[in-house]
Formats: sequence, structure tokens, C-alpha cells
Amino acid sequence: MTDHTLRLPAEWEPQSAVLIAWPHAGTDWAERLDSVETTYTALAAAVTRFQPLIIVVPDADLHAHVETLLREHGVDLKPVRFVELPYDDTWLRDSGPITLSACDDSYQLTDFRFTGWGGKFSSTQDDALVAGLVEAGVFGKATHRRIDWALEGGAIESDGEGTVLTTWRCLVQRHPEQSREEMSAILSDGLHAERVLWLDYGYLEGDDTDAHIDTLARFAPGARIVFQACNDASDPHHDELQRMADELAALRTSDGRPYQLYPLPWAQPILDEGRRLAASYANYLIVNGAVLVPAYGDPADDEAARIVGSAHPGREIVQVPCRPLIWQNGSLHCITMQLPSGLA
Repeated sequence: MTDHTLRLPAEWEPQSAVLIAWPHAGTDWAERLDSVETTYTALAAAVTRFQPLIIVVPDADLHAHVETLLREHGVDLKPVRFVELPYDDTWLRDSGPITLSACDDSYQLTDFRFTGWGGKFSSTQDDALVAGLVEAGVFGKATHRRIDWALEGGAIESDGEGTVLTTWRCLVQRHPEQSREEMSAILSDGLHAERVLWLDYGYLEGDDTDAHIDTLARFAPGARIVFQACNDASDPHHDELQRMADELAALRTSDGRPYQLYPLPWAQPILDEGRRLAASYANYLIVNGAVLVPAYGDPADDEAARIVGSAHPGREIVQVPCRPLIWQNGSLHCITMQLPSGLA
């Protein structure tokens, strides 16, 4: 029987902070560090307008560098907290804590095994990150539950009311020996979900997460779903994303209603030495009172921001330049993890 005490909040619920890890020469960003720091600085400036920001750094030297950089760009450092811990890379959506909350202001940091997206990259330090943050006292009295089953935070979406949305393409790659029913049971137990909805279609070239849901489709308040569409029939993504759109149209809320769908525009192909990069507008971050939306220097940027805003009424829309991020196959949501109100 489902335990209704704990639940996985929706991202649009009140938050205490956003958690990020700063890129440095020991991460995969080394080759283009100056470029990606422009995105991280813009992100820090945007988040701190609305709520606290926790920045993980590996040592005192990077701590000092980041403080100087943020100060030079006029970022308010009062809401910023630094934590020194080792990490392999900076994709905290996938290695950070998935926090369940309860009505009595108790919290559980759900710590699934992080395998570097199915063993593609080294992940030993990232897999230990949640435990390190707990030991550092970042989360107060929250309990810590380790689950020895591979799952990244970018692979799941929650509506805050017991429904989780995910993709078969990703989770079958992580757990080829398990059935959909077995995986649904593990997700329901680990996330205290009442039901799990699956998408069979949807992918982006240049995405090495095996189709994380946060690059494809996102819950929004009021039974809405914002999703990455492709209206260019000549693009190789067109048919697959159309099939995904059909799947989304067939989904129903827990009380049997169709979701209101918000298709996002399609950015023109962005290539890096011939390799196509995954420029998804669905990879936005919700914070208190605002939505931070990726911008890629594409004519579709403003329309994407408008549509995201229409799905999240009453919030300020802030565009964050994310073109440097997609060189490493992720975007804005992928480098962040929100923490629910009262946790940090």
C-alpha cells in the first residue's frame, strides 16, 4: 500500500534553495571553462534574485575564484552558500538528492545509485555526493535513504500529487533485465508515487542520457505538460517527437482528464565539429516566483520563453544563455537541483 506520508513535490512548489556544482579544470568542462563559466555566472545571478543558492566547490581555491567572479558580475553573495566536496562533474540534476517531503516538515533525501548514465563516464565521487552533503550538514535533520538502483533525477518528473512521468528508453538501458512493471514498482516505492506514466518515444541527438524526461516533457501546474516539439518535417527528430506528442495527448490525469499540452518551438540545428547538440527548451528550471529558460542564440528563444511562461502563469521569465552547456550534452535543468522549502 502506498505510503502517503512522504511525497515527491512538484518543482513549482516553494523552494529553500537551488544546488549546483561549479565547473573546474578537473571536470569535463576544462577545454571550454571560460565559456561555460559565463552560463554558471548568469545562472547564479538569476537564482539569487529569487532564493538562496548552494554552490559545491572542490577546494578553497575554487571557492575564492567563484566568489571573485560572482562579485565582479554584481551577483549578490548574501544568499550564496559554499560547500567543499569532491565531484566528477557538475550534472547535479542526476547526482544530487531527490527530496521527498511530508506535511510535518520532515524530509527524506532519496539517494539512488548514480552510474554515470549507465557507465558512460566515471561517477564514483558523484555517487557519493549526497552522502557528503548530508555529512556536511547541508540538510539539517533530513533522513537519508540510499537505494541501490540506478536512477538519475533528470529521468523523472513529478506533478506533486503522486504521478511520476519517465521514459522507457532511459530506464530499460539502465535495467535491461527488469520489466516495466518491476521498474514501476521500484519507482513507486522509492518515490512514494501512486502511479508511473511511461513514454516510449522521444529522443534528442547529442543527448547521452538515453532520453531523460527533462529534455522532452515537463509537468506544469493545472494538469499541463510542456514538451519539446519539432515542426520541421525534414528534421530526423520529426517523426519520433510527433509520436511522443501523440503519447502525451493520450495520457490522462489521475481523475481521467487529458492534459493541456504546450508544444515548444524547435531550435535550428547547432553543430560542434559536425556533432549535433541537444538544444532542448524543455530543460528549464522553476524557482520561487520565476522560471529560468534556456536560450541558445536561436530565433526560437523568445517564443520558447513565452510558451513556458504561459504554462507557468504568474512567474517572471528569465532567459539564461545555455549554448555553452549543450557542448557537454545537457542544459539548464541538468546542472541544477532544487531543494524544497524548509530543507536547507
